[in-house]
Amino acid sequence: MRAPVFALLLVLAAASAQAQTVVAAADAPKHVGETVTVEGTVSAVHTDSRSGVTFIDMGGRFPDQAFTGVVFKDDAGKFPNVESLTGKVVDITGPVHAYKGKPETILNDPAQLKAK
Repeated sequence: MRAPVFALLLVLAAASAQAQTVVAAADAPKHVGETVTVEGTVSAVHTDSRSGVTFIDMGGRFPDQAFTGVVFKDDAGKFPNVESLTGKVVDITGPVHAYKGKPETILNDPAQLKAK
């Protein structure tokens, strides 16, 4: 019984340590496929009027941003006042994916976004 519990604790500790890796927005492309915390200043926050998707751009404005946090319409209520993040340093934690050549993380839990 102890061996499976110990193995589970090791796996959880490894996942937690990986998520605690903090990288700059400019370095996010090097971490596609990894779960990390991307830290940077929010350049712009905008919501697409057709899809309702909100984009949190870091390291520049679209289409020249270094990294984007993406909040889909169904999760928008979990992130009130996200527009107020413009100009602030934030941490976005989660898996980094490439979309049209740009790194992004999809936000569906408020714990993934932390303003500093």
